[in-house]
Amino acid sequence: MRSTRAAKGDCERVTYNFQFRDIFAQSDFLLDGLLLTLELSLFTMAMGLLIGVSGAAARVYGPDWLRRPVAVYVETIRNTPLIVQLFLIFFGLPSAGLKFDANTAAFVALSINLGAYSIEIVRAGLEAIPRSQIEAGQSLGLSGFQIFRYVIIFPALKLMYPSLASQFVLLMLATSVVSQISAQDLFHAASIIQSRTFRDFEVYIVVAIAYLVLALVFRLVFAGIYQLVFARR
Repeated sequence: MRSTRAAKGDCERVTYNFQFRDIFAQSDFLLDGLLLTLELSLFTMAMGLLIGVSGAAARVYGPDWLRRPVAVYVETIRNTPLIVQLFLIFFGLPSAGLKFDANTAAFVALSINLGAYSIEIVRAGLEAIPRSQIEAGQSLGLSGFQIFRYVIIFPALKLMYPSLASQFVLLMLATSVVSQISAQDLFHAASIIQSRTFRDFEVYIVVAIAYLVLALVFRLVFAGIYQLVFARR
């Protein structure tokens, strides 16, 4: 009975003294990591969208010899972990004579990964366009490219935009993986600060808040783009 009370008393006396001063003293280091996270996110989103639109067009409208390799690419990437893809590019390709620095390898891996998911999202949007609209474009004498540009792609983008925006936000959060190859992103900067200060709790609280703010800002930006580009038309 006494030992139980003593243990309870010890638990009640356990306290944690938060000290963020050492963390904020290295805010420049965190800001550099945040900048790289933003750069990786934005460039990867642009490349992923390009891969998504071109790959989806190939899967929906392309010949069989083009559809099959794209389908293999999509299924391979979507069913393997991002970190494995990252390691294959950074550690594996040098064995074949192709070497990237950490930041370039991160960009390539993230673009390949996002591209596969974007292809499926865009493909769903393209297939949702009624066949009658395409036939109407053909009856007007439009070429295949003109039909895709004026009849298909804009309504398809409007349909798939929410899913695509969510995937972009998930991609931004997934950039933390690139710290495993020493890319100087936000999470890598946090790990370095943690090793210097040993303030684990404080460091990762700051990083979690930073990622949360980034995610909310991206969602607000994407919502504004939707209102500007799609909702008013």
